[in-house]
Amino acid sequence: MAKLHIDPELDRDIKKGIAWAVHAFTVCGIIAGFLALVAVLKNDAVAAFIWLGVALFVDGVDGSLARKARVREFTPNFDGSALDLVIDYFTYVAVPALMIYWFNMVPAPFWFTGQTWSLIAAVIIMAVSCYTFANLGMKSSDYYFVGFPAIWNVVVLFFYLLETGWLINLITILVLAVLTFIPVKFVHPLRVTRWREVTIPMTVLWAAMTLSLVISSKDKGPTDTVYAVQLWLWGGASLYFAAISLWRTFTGVDHEEEA
Repeated sequence: MAKLHIDPELDRDIKKGIAWAVHAFTVCGIIAGFLALVAVLKNDAVAAFIWLGVALFVDGVDGSLARKARVREFTPNFDGSALDLVIDYFTYVAVPALMIYWFNMVPAPFWFTGQTWSLIAAVIIMAVSCYTFANLGMKSSDYYFVGFPAIWNVVVLFFYLLETGWLINLITILVLAVLTFIPVKFVHPLRVTRWREVTIPMTVLWAAMTLSLVISSKDKGPTDTVYAVQLWLWGGASLYFAAISLWRTFTGVDHEEEA
């Protein structure tokens, strides 16, 4: 068969267009984040979590797309990593911090009244997360996060689904704020290759259960068996991620892996 010959310049233009398309896909994350913020201001926590989920999905796959499209080679004057950090700070930190304050998730009954403690908690989240996003050692060579990776969107999700009280919420925020500066390891579910054959299905299970639980959270009843089963599955998947993160923290294994 005759080979198809493409002009080198045209081929490069096509690849450059694909690279820009990947950047455009990344920008979808900030759009989803803004829609989540609007949902918060409308007191619609369910919609906010759904939009944050969309942003999380975009962030989860855009890195792989960027590497396949070789964006650094074809868009050398545009820093996709910086773009990703800006969007992540907004969707992982700023919007969840607003949710803590807006929905008054830390209504501590002492010293101050109203939403003061929720405001303090939100300020702590915003402040300590600046260190995370400026930390050049944010990831280990095998793609585990070093220190709490500012996934406050997930933390707020736990508060919402488990309906935890103000004390648990406050302690959790303070502990995670401290862990931001301590080299404990947190698994990146898509980039860590060790146990990936288990981690990927667990990630899919966690995401599916999260979506289902968030959507049905308003209509659940005290004896809703389906909701309870989904909650247990979601909790089991969450414990899996916690377990392999603790394993990596205490074993000290740090072999560089290809993702």
